[in-house]
Order: sequence, then C-alpha cells, then structure tokens
Amino acid sequence: MAGAGISTSAGIPDFRSPGSGLYANLQKYNLPYPEAIFEIGFFKQNPEPFFALARELYPGQFKPTICHYFMRLMKEKGLLLRCYTQNIDTLERVAGLSSEDLVEAHGTFHTSHCIGTFCKAEYPLSWMKEKIFSDLIPKCDKCNSLVKPDIVFFGESLPSRFFSALKSDFKKVDLLIVMGTSLQVQPFASLVGKVPSKTPRLLINKEKTGEGDSFFGLLGLGGGMDFDSEKAYRDVAWLGNCDDGCLALADFLGWKAELEEMVKKEHAAIDAATQESSPKKTEENSSPKKKQDDKSAE
Repeated sequence: MAGAGISTSAGIPDFRSPGSGLYANLQKYNLPYPEAIFEIGFFKQNPEPFFALARELYPGQFKPTICHYFMRLMKEKGLLLRCYTQNIDTLERVAGLSSEDLVEAHGTFHTSHCIGTFCKAEYPLSWMKEKIFSDLIPKCDKCNSLVKPDIVFFGESLPSRFFSALKSDFKKVDLLIVMGTSLQVQPFASLVGKVPSKTPRLLINKEKTGEGDSFFGLLGLGGGMDFDSEKAYRDVAWLGNCDDGCLALADFLGWKAELEEMVKKEHAAIDAATQESSPKKTEENSSPKKKQDDKSAE
C-alpha cells in the first residue's frame, strides 16, 4: 500500500505535511479551502485551478524513486501480489509495474474521460498533456463538455477494480508493506484491516499512523495497526524517509546492491531519453509564438 510519501523524493509534494505539503501551498489559486481543488462539484464550476496545478505536477516530469524500484524488484522476484497506490503520478508505471500489478485506488492521469452525461469519450495521456501545456481547458472533441483525467475527486466513487481486487487479494497476503501514507482517507485506510490476522504488517513512514480504533473495527473498516500496546504481535514501524526504509529492507534481504544498480540504470535511461528529445524542445521554446505565450502566462 503506497501513498504520496513514496514520491516526495522525486520532487512531488505530499498532501498534508505542514509547510511543504500540497494543501499548505495552494494560496495562489484563490480556493475557498484547499481540498476544493480536488472536489468534483467545484471542478465542474471552476476547472482552471485544477488544470493550473496539473501543469506543475504533470506525469513525465519526474523520475521514480527508490521505493518505486523496490516494488519493481519485488515483482521481478515473483513476490509482489499487487501494489495498491493512492498516487496519481503514474510513477509506478514508469518504474515498470503493469496495469495488472496495480490498483490505482484514487485513479490515474494515464487516461481521461469526457464528463458529459451521455458522451464519456476516452482520451489518452498525450491528448490531455497537449491541452494542459497549451493553457487550454480540455474540452471533448465530440460534445465540448469538460474532459477530466481519470483521477478520483472527492465526491466520486473509487474505481470498480479497487473493490473487486481487494476481495481476492487481501486474503492471500503473507506480508503487507505500507509506505508513505497518512492512512487518513477512507476506504483506502481500511485496507490494513483486510489481511489475515496472522499476517505481519510493516509501516515505512515518517511517523506512526493507522493505529487501532475499535470503533472502525466494529464498522468492518479494520481495527488498525498496533505497534506499542501489550497486545501488539505483528506490526512494525520503521520511521524515516521512505527511500531509506526501502534501502534498509533491501539490505536485510540481500538486495541492496541490486536495487541501487536498478535505480542507477533506469534513471540513466530516463535522462538519456530526455536529452534525446531536448533539441526539439529548445527549438520550440525559441519560437516567437512560444515566447509570447510564455510571457502571457507569466
């Protein structure tokens, strides 16, 4: 189970960290309150703030972290049953996980759909990227309604795959690793309570989270983690930077050198691909129209 904390070392802010988190730095968008930028009702009335933010955080501008490649290494060793992620940055895919490996619980930028009642036309990542970086509000080519990336806004249902997959996955889990998440958003947070009662659970995070609440247990939302009570028997918290936690775990497993080599090789390949396309970007950026557009945007 992964949250925004596994992507912060890539340069993508998490949501709730005081001062540096996304919600603490949205003043320039003149929102009634920070969460409004991800509320479906607000988006339909005022989509500009979301798309302005999307330009800053758009997939393709960041490289996967050690955490992402640790999951890739688990996959290659036949140990990854599934990655349930709250993240919408697609870095799990960039690191080498497939659609089958993933449950993108809060959706993804990978595809987009028209929100028109009778249309629902689908658009690829490349189409959405072109619109966003042209400073255009994405409108459907067929019906002119708004087109929204397939990320789950407040007020929307989670993808059906989330509910169907968890029914079969969680009863099979023999180790649950939870990384970089505050475990404050339901129903994702409740997943920690879905594994068998003898399954060990490891939290890699800056602080302890997801700790037990008997009330949620009674609601069938899982009893939460228990690190410190006299009854604690299976939960372990490794506190610190998520990348450091994954390196420490890889070291225990004898995989550290392999993981570091994978990160080095994959990052070099991404850098090479970026450099290969940079002459074209330089040429585009030097055009009078582009300069004028940039000046207008400023």
